[in-house]
Amino acid sequence: MRWFETPSFNFTGTRKMAYIISAVLFLASLGAILTKGLQYGIDFRGGKEFVLQFDSEVSVVDLRENLSNPLGATPEVKLFGQEGNEVLIRTDNESEINVVQDIITSTVQEVYPDNPATVIKTDVVGPRFAEDLKWGALQAIIYAIVIIFIYILIRFRNWTFSAGAVAALVHDVVIVLGIFTILADLVPFSLQIDQSIIAAFLTIVGYSLNDTVVVFDRIRENSIVHKGMDYMPMVNKSLNDTLSRTVITSITTLFVVLVLFIFGGEVLKGFSFALLIGIVLGTYSSLFVASALVVELEERTQKS
Repeated sequence: MRWFETPSFNFTGTRKMAYIISAVLFLASLGAILTKGLQYGIDFRGGKEFVLQFDSEVSVVDLRENLSNPLGATPEVKLFGQEGNEVLIRTDNESEINVVQDIITSTVQEVYPDNPATVIKTDVVGPRFAEDLKWGALQAIIYAIVIIFIYILIRFRNWTFSAGAVAALVHDVVIVLGIFTILADLVPFSLQIDQSIIAAFLTIVGYSLNDTVVVFDRIRENSIVHKGMDYMPMVNKSLNDTLSRTVITSITTLFVVLVLFIFGGEVLKGFSFALLIGIVLGTYSSLFVASALVVELEERTQKS
């Protein structure tokens, strides 16, 4: 890590390249969301859920594939509990709950004749509750962004910092949503948007904001200490000053989330996958998006 002791990377000088990369990722993500649509989980669509207890462990991947045709759509299938023999099944099948339960139990008996299962819990998520939950999740993200804009504005007394921070946060959330939409049918685990994924998005917002505020604090300090320095070189110096802290924090956090992704079980796959992408994007946006936009807006403000 010695090359982080006195870094001199030209972050602001490469901001136009970063604009191109961010624009491609953002537009591709937005296009995927608008054309394919977000893949909502049962929490947001409404449906039925069942918890089955098997005598021994089963493969959730095999169980999901075998239940797709009988239920008419691919259900959410996740390990439930600590033993590895309890499975949570969620489906948006519109039949009566008893009918759906019979479909699941009969299919399980055919697929696992030597591994009997018992239904230990059933539940129904109503469509009205799902709509309320969807609206509440959207409000949570919008309110978080608005409050962050006001907080940055009060702390740094400069609207360009607020605009840069909020733009970086929207950039991160939209791209993560786009990646989830694109990969929803390609990965062997569920990437449907549910309550845990919303929690992951809010965590990403907090992580990205923390990185951005550290950089902004150094920009403010250097603007006082180096009053004679031009604005762009001063911002570049600030990014290099905080680079060691930014990279080390991101790497150590990535290690923890990677362990969670590998060993956390099926239930936490989507949550930890969102955090993995969010940490990388949050680090990138702090270095190449938020500060670059501050430079751009400051230059335009001074010219006008």
